[in-house]
Amino acid sequence: MLLLHADSIRLAIKVALVSLASYLLGFQFTSLFHGASAGIGALWSVISGILVLQAEWRGTRSSAWIRVMGTLVGSIVSALYLVLLPFNPIGMAGSILVTVLICYAARIPEDARLASLTVAVIMVLASLDPSLSPLVGAALRFCESCLGTGMALTVARLWPEKHTS
Repeated sequence: MLLLHADSIRLAIKVALVSLASYLLGFQFTSLFHGASAGIGALWSVISGILVLQAEWRGTRSSAWIRVMGTLVGSIVSALYLVLLPFNPIGMAGSILVTVLICYAARIPEDARLASLTVAVIMVLASLDPSLSPLVGAALRFCESCLGTGMALTVARLWPEKHTS
């Protein structure tokens, strides 16, 4: 028999709430600027919210900072590349290399994985819709990530972990 602890149920509900709120907000936001990628924007918001939400407030807050900084670095690198050159898998790999090096040089190595993920998402999506401006695409992905991150912070703050004595 599988027994679920109250903390597990509480976290599962929080993840579901963050997912729903992030999806709806991400979809609405992206629809304002580029309706064709609203579903992707919603998905990116959900991914961000799930990645950021932790069982405890401190963990969520720390994870949020890493998510925002990583997404910012990845968005900038991918936008710069795509403004200069069209998508190419080798160019994407090179951009990820540069992104990781920037994170380490800036003394934020824990941000390198999420920054790299951001580069991959922005660049692959740019290849799927070349009509979308690279700057708009990168800005949308950054904002969507911030929306999901904001939802995780909001839910974590409004529904804090239970403290037992």
